[in-house]
Amino acid sequence: MDDYVDEEDLCPVEEVRLTVANTDDPSLPIWTFRMWFLGLLSCALLSFLDQFFNYRTEPLIITQITVQVATLPIGRFMASVLPQTKFRIPGFGSRTFSFNPGPFNMKEHVLISIFANAGSAFGSGSPYAVGIVTIIKAFYRRKISFLASWLLITTTQVLGYGWAGLLRKYVVEPAHMWWPGTLVQVSLFRYLPHPLFIIGF
Repeated sequence: MDDYVDEEDLCPVEEVRLTVANTDDPSLPIWTFRMWFLGLLSCALLSFLDQFFNYRTEPLIITQITVQVATLPIGRFMASVLPQTKFRIPGFGSRTFSFNPGPFNMKEHVLISIFANAGSAFGSGSPYAVGIVTIIKAFYRRKISFLASWLLITTTQVLGYGWAGLLRKYVVEPAHMWWPGTLVQVSLFRYLPHPLFIIGF
């Protein structure tokens, strides 16, 4: 692990420097079976639950922090029971794969939470465009096809990713750009693996 940190990458905000690590361990596996399974499951589950509860008078919003806390013991359990045997998939050359490449790590945990966040409409419950479809059907009593509804909802959701990609140079990459709402989640990621936290001391 390389501990060298470029001066330009250091954030001028003290809270960020104290919370976010500047080092990385590239040897940790990321695209694991556990990450895909728990990530897709949490995305689908939060998407369904948030949409289901959205039609209540007082909607219940389940955010990705719930998944962030719940998936740690599930990921560790999967790391202890999944087989570690390696196998090859035709078409991928000599690369080997395993259902269990090692201990459950923070990178997998972060990606699972990103999946969950996408499923919960980025922390705000149901996607806004679902309201448009609901109004068309319930208020105006008009028909809208599934394909048109799906395209409307998907494009409005992906629009945020598009803007983030276009403005990445200005709102993501500079070290002085910080997002206070994410510091809580980063702190939780850094301290969740601690055994005393899990036991409850």
